[in-house]
Amino acid sequence: MVKLEEHKHTTENRKIEELPLPSKVYIPLSQHLGKISTPIAQIGDRVLAGQKIAVSSAGVSSNIHASISGKIVAIEDWPHQVLGKAQAIVIESDGLDEKLVTNNQKQEEIDKLTPEQIRNIVFEAGIVGLGGASFPTHIKLNPPKPVDTLIINGAECEPYLTCDHRLMVEKTNEILRGIDLVARCLGVKKVYIAIEDNKPEAIEVFNHEIRDTRYEIRVLKSQYPQGGEKQLIKNIIGKEVPSGKLPFDVGVVAHNVGTIYAIYEAVYLNKPLYERVVTVTGSCVSNPKNLLVRIGTPIRELINFCAPLKQEPAKIIIGGPMMGIAQYTDDVPVIKSTTGVILFNDKEAKSKREESCIRCAACVHGCPVGLMPCLINGLCEKEMWLEAKAYNILDCIECGLCNYVCPANRNLTQSIKRAKLEVVK
Repeated sequence: MVKLEEHKHTTENRKIEELPLPSKVYIPLSQHLGKISTPIAQIGDRVLAGQKIAVSSAGVSSNIHASISGKIVAIEDWPHQVLGKAQAIVIESDGLDEKLVTNNQKQEEIDKLTPEQIRNIVFEAGIVGLGGASFPTHIKLNPPKPVDTLIINGAECEPYLTCDHRLMVEKTNEILRGIDLVARCLGVKKVYIAIEDNKPEAIEVFNHEIRDTRYEIRVLKSQYPQGGEKQLIKNIIGKEVPSGKLPFDVGVVAHNVGTIYAIYEAVYLNKPLYERVVTVTGSCVSNPKNLLVRIGTPIRELINFCAPLKQEPAKIIIGGPMMGIAQYTDDVPVIKSTTGVILFNDKEAKSKREESCIRCAACVHGCPVGLMPCLINGLCEKEMWLEAKAYNILDCIECGLCNYVCPANRNLTQSIKRAKLEVVK
């Protein structure tokens, strides 16, 4: 792990603001790991915010809901922040923001919910991992093996991003209620809330609120990639997840704080996942903010809300600077896994010239999962995919640390990403 320049000071104290209602949203059918969702709404239909418009099409998939009220005007290919292009349901707002009629649940009713009922509510609400992984949450609430430990991931180790930090500060009680629900689903007694030491305000509010609970705060050093599931597990309980295995294999389930808050909203407020908090920041942004944004909102609307820009951005990244993806257009919409929109200037965006590997092993020493990126990179250049697989490339968490420490500016992460796709094929 390494200590990175954090660049969080511009937004870490900015309270969450609600972005004005967009005039049109573009809601992709692919916003999660697994199979894309199947539309159940049709062009011409009038929908309400929170209404289901696409359904899970396989075991690993997720439901999708309208984020505004209005008319469906198209189902078409649209720019996608990860896939380049993907089918999206286009809804034109009627300006009314009418929501599907639901009733808030009373505490006594919630206390009677069984684990299976909670999982079903989470499934129906279309909740996925909001830390960026986007794995359907209902599956993680029903692990195939017994688990005894729940870890709540509030590390947010990526530079620039502060959306999780603000949620922890502003929605502490709601997150704790969400933790109660998840702990009940999993039947665990050990619950750790992991927060990096660069978030003293979040640490303070949680320490105050958990005094009468069995939960425990674990304050971690601010390092990258501290927020990786396997890294958290090793640092908190001292267990190492073996190669090719998952956290539940060592009796652990981990959830991001944003995901936990979404679970709270689904169970207590009958609210599906149709909006999330996004950090908008970067050297080109004069008014950086943490914004509550409707899913499907084009990122240009977030950028315009933070205007005026200091200069035209040379690069727009969705996510953090280490694991995020550069975009070719600001038409791409916010999806469930969107954590941030970062605008870089020419100097920051300029790519360094790739040089020959000098076999220094900096990438090997820096890899948080113990891979040999330099050797894998050489195999990828020769398209030796099966040989690359033998070096456990599927264990790569794509943190970008090998690129960061490489003195030769090798595009190691990119080659490993490509190799992983080829191996999966």
